[in-house]
Amino acid sequence: MKKIIAIVLVAAFSITVSAQKAEITNKEGSEYRFEQIAHLDATPVESQGWTGTCWSFSALSFFETELDRMGKDMPVLSEMYIVYQAYLGKAEKYYRTDGNTNFDEGGAFHDIPWVIRRFGVVPKDAFPGLEYGLSSHNHSELAEVLKGAMKGVMKARKEMDDDTGMTTSWKKAIRGILNAYLGEIPENVEDMTFKVEGKKYNPISYRDELGLDMDDYVSLTSFSNHPWNEECKLAIADNWAWGSSYNVKLEDLWGAAEYALKEGYSFAWGADVSEAYFSFRSGLAIVPKDKETIYVSGRNNKNFSDAGSEKKASCFMKPVEEEEITQEMRQKGYDAKQTTDDHGMHAVGLYKDQKGTKYLLIKNSWGTRNDCDGYFYASEAYFKYKTINIYLHKDALSKDMKKKLNIID
Repeated sequence: MKKIIAIVLVAAFSITVSAQKAEITNKEGSEYRFEQIAHLDATPVESQGWTGTCWSFSALSFFETELDRMGKDMPVLSEMYIVYQAYLGKAEKYYRTDGNTNFDEGGAFHDIPWVIRRFGVVPKDAFPGLEYGLSSHNHSELAEVLKGAMKGVMKARKEMDDDTGMTTSWKKAIRGILNAYLGEIPENVEDMTFKVEGKKYNPISYRDELGLDMDDYVSLTSFSNHPWNEECKLAIADNWAWGSSYNVKLEDLWGAAEYALKEGYSFAWGADVSEAYFSFRSGLAIVPKDKETIYVSGRNNKNFSDAGSEKKASCFMKPVEEEEITQEMRQKGYDAKQTTDDHGMHAVGLYKDQKGTKYLLIKNSWGTRNDCDGYFYASEAYFKYKTINIYLHKDALSKDMKKKLNIID
């Protein structure tokens, strides 16, 4: 999941004020009118900057809202602490698979429990991850230096003397690069100490203090190339940790998302955001039947560093008829590589427009450069068509869903 932008401001909820009342819409001048069904609090919108680390920003935003749901303070957690430790894990996996796994900026929601179980978690102010002289995140150089180092390691391994084998120094070298760009973390993380409200912690003790149990969280997906209602491993490059997802039918996937939000649970959302009918600038992701009217200017760069190309169309300003998404249509897009693993986000609300169409309210990590102050609305059709997976607390699932998936309380 690799999407970026470079601005950090506090998020608010976008409204357009009429003479009669406050109306919720997606963009100034738009005819869309949204009515709240469910809405959950979240920490302020941030920017992942010029990085491909949306998976860390979105998943930690999700866990921050989880802490609020649990009746605890809602801290802002360090995304770059997770990124640092995940890079070490990716390097190890890349080495052991002879370079046949992903080693790049992208990741998946499974990375966060992988890190937290092993290395704990820290608040953002204990590890900002900005050691390279900039005020916002930019991993262009870091990513290339790391990939160059691992390329050298793999070349050395190929040419190594069988009598001596590889040394362990390459791991220290990778850690040294991360220390230089993100900040130094001791190999034994319990030696890393910081204070929160006057109390001293390390990453492990802070994790335990927060009380987040990584075994309580599950991933759901919906693709017919896997058996239904069983666990599968999504074959996507960023799933380097080989995390599992429960594979459910499309109606069950949407049903789980809707049920969770109504019951007071948010979720992390992985999806394709490269389509012309996804417009962060307009605060809207829909699947209009008539796509010919969408005018695209510019183009999407590798990491969507400027929120992608600009899209203009009447469908972003006035509700239109959307396509009816079927399991077959969804699968066809996935098999043809038209639906891709682009971006991780955080679903915090359920809304409907004046025609009764339902939408998710999505907290993004591209800063606040739109009229929704960094949020946008994704229609039910868009969710059904372009979702890769969702990540949520197992108690956010209905009893029937838990039974279907054999999830034990």
